Amino acid sequence: MAKQAKSTNADILAPRLVLIITTLALVLFGLVMVFSASSVEAINNNESPFSYLIKQTGFCIIGLVGAILIWRKLPISFWRSKYVWVVAFILFGLMLLTLIMGADILGARRWIYIGGMSLQPSEFAKIILVLLVGKLYFDKIDGYLDTKQFIYRLAPVLMVSGALILLAQSDLGTTIICSIGILSVFWLAGAPKKVLIAALILMCCLGIVFIFGTGYRTNRLVFLDPYNDGADGYGAGYQTIRSRYAFAEGGLFGVGLGNSYEKFQYLPEAETDFIFAVIGEELGLIGSLVVVALFVVFLISGLKVAKNCASGFGASISGAFVIMIVFQAFLNILCVIGFAPTTGKPLPFISSGGSSLIATLLMVGFILAASEELPKFERKRSKIKAVQPKPKIAQPKFRRS
Repeated sequence: MAKQAKSTNADILAPRLVLIITTLALVLFGLVMVFSASSVEAINNNESPFSYLIKQTGFCIIGLVGAILIWRKLPISFWRSKYVWVVAFILFGLMLLTLIMGADILGARRWIYIGGMSLQPSEFAKIILVLLVGKLYFDKIDGYLDTKQFIYRLAPVLMVSGALILLAQSDLGTTIICSIGILSVFWLAGAPKKVLIAALILMCCLGIVFIFGTGYRTNRLVFLDPYNDGADGYGAGYQTIRSRYAFAEGGLFGVGLGNSYEKFQYLPEAETDFIFAVIGEELGLIGSLVVVALFVVFLISGLKVAKNCASGFGASISGAFVIMIVFQAFLNILCVIGFAPTTGKPLPFISSGGSSLIATLLMVGFILAASEELPKFERKRSKIKAVQPKPKIAQPKFRRS
């Protein structure tokens, strides 16, 4: 039993340690690349070349503190309680407030300023949606809800979130990532294959409708031939073309850290959505593959952590967060190398942006919190107080008279 206990601890601790190290490696690498990619933009805006780095470091500290608090102070079982609805109402309220008084940036109203800092509530909506869907589905599995009650509660959640994210904010990229997270919850929870296939087909159909039903989204299909964008490569295909130039210039080993040419106002959004192109230019194919490898390691270790979680709810939630983060990473990479239309989604842990970095680190906190949950018999055993035997009192010996 002792050997089995040690083996179990190793199965839990080893992947968790790898996950933490990989996360820190990606975050630190991201800080270096944000400084490299943003210094020229900062100087052009009459700011210090370190301004973006300082902001990103601040967001990093906030995200890490939040992740540690969730990991150490809020057990994953807390998010199956009624308090998750309170958090959801607050977040949906912020998203509604964004529509009324939010800042219009790059043609989209998705940000709201709170205390002088811009916040994108839809980044945090990814977290709360996965938690809500997981809570409702496991309430159904455990018998607290029947099928009708489950559907009646799930439908408004999906409709409200879809209306706020997709229709009001026109954020198809976040909608796709949320859909992948929700689908992952059902898959990891053991939902019937028919339900999963039907949900996947519905997602694909809605995606086609929203892509081809909106003019500016249809224009993003220019990635198939960016040089034929109606403006000789200076229209909708310009960003993809400049990204390809960056990778071509980088070659195998890159031009050297800090020596990117495309970041000199040629490649739009070099420090955010297209930071992977700067990585490819400065560090070459080798550096790009290292980033891809880190996300693969994050995926493998994260799924191992989820597999060893004590509860089905914790396993499904943590696994869904891992899949969402890695899916967004590879979606961004595919967009940057020209194999998918641009979605405006940053590269997790690496791209400049406070809301994205904080939300991603909070997801890691949820994954670690789920890994800390004890099995039922362990929880019961931890509550049992050891009974100490009463000390024996020496009895006096009497002599017979």
